[in-house]
Amino acid sequence: MGVTRTDLFTVSQNELADLAKAIGHPARVAILEYLLECNSCINGDLVHELGLAQATISQHLRELKLAGLIKGSIDGTKVNYCIHRENWLLLQDKFQQLFGKLGSGTEDLCC
Repeated sequence: MGVTRTDLFTVSQNELADLAKAIGHPARVAILEYLLECNSCINGDLVHELGLAQATISQHLRELKLAGLIKGSIDGTKVNYCIHRENWLLLQDKFQQLFGKLGSGTEDLCC
């Protein structure tokens, strides 16, 4: 596989791409939706809710945590996960900036 040339792009472009990659799997979207609805949960809740194996859920949680979209706190032998509010709002802002570049005009901007 070739080397990704992230140095050709702005910091903002790279950050948005990394965040988009983190939410680019339907299981991760489902996890985020569940966390937004329930405020917090443990891995076992997600296994029951999504019907995926615990190892699969753990892998997706790890990716979301690495991206900074969720955080976890240890509660005995379990980890309680929730949305990282500050980073979630940052993601929302970055996408709104991108989508806002289209403008609100009704003219067809296509070639």
